[in-house]
Amino acid sequence: MSFAQIVALLATGAGYTVLVTLACIATGLLTGLGIALLGRLRLRGLGWLLRAYTYVFRGVPVLALLFLVFFGLPGIGFNVPPLLAMMLSLGLVTGAYLAEVFRGAFEAVDPNEIMAAEAMGMRRRQILLAIEMPQMLRFSVPGMLNEFTTVLKYSPFAYTVGLPDIMKQAMALSATTLRGLEIYLAVGLLYFAIYKSLQFLVRGIERYFYVPGFTRL
Repeated sequence: MSFAQIVALLATGAGYTVLVTLACIATGLLTGLGIALLGRLRLRGLGWLLRAYTYVFRGVPVLALLFLVFFGLPGIGFNVPPLLAMMLSLGLVTGAYLAEVFRGAFEAVDPNEIMAAEAMGMRRRQILLAIEMPQMLRFSVPGMLNEFTTVLKYSPFAYTVGLPDIMKQAMALSATTLRGLEIYLAVGLLYFAIYKSLQFLVRGIERYFYVPGFTRL
């Protein structure tokens, strides 16, 4: 078996790797954006709950949370499919980090614009949706790119719950051929190719939404 054939066999799991990555990114985006928006509204009694969520989920290991969801919940009668288990673990952890990215991006919005909108009689929710949120999304693109690549790096955990991704294909192939060096080198190349594709896509989005005069930290 040639190296090219090894790559081709491993590539059969690339679709699951991309699916897991995109599903967890979507979960993280929705969760993080929801937390950031609720925090920005400053609803009484809700702030401590949002802070507790980000504090806990940023400190819990992804693999431990995945095992808790996939292997633990069936013990109390809740059977969770593998992809959903990844979304409830990696996706929610990503959401906690993205919430902080969005919170920092909200702080970058010029407060004078908010004051001007208030002087015009705009309501708090109107200001949030029409003025703060569009700018926040632009400012947060670099931070989102970092989190998206982190999701990709954690996606190999999917093999532990039975999803036939690249890593699971590699383990099965390595057990039958005993050519671990070549196989895991091919795994690294495939993940790098996916990473560069994701980076190219997000960089394109970043250039499209670039704010003139904004300097990256």
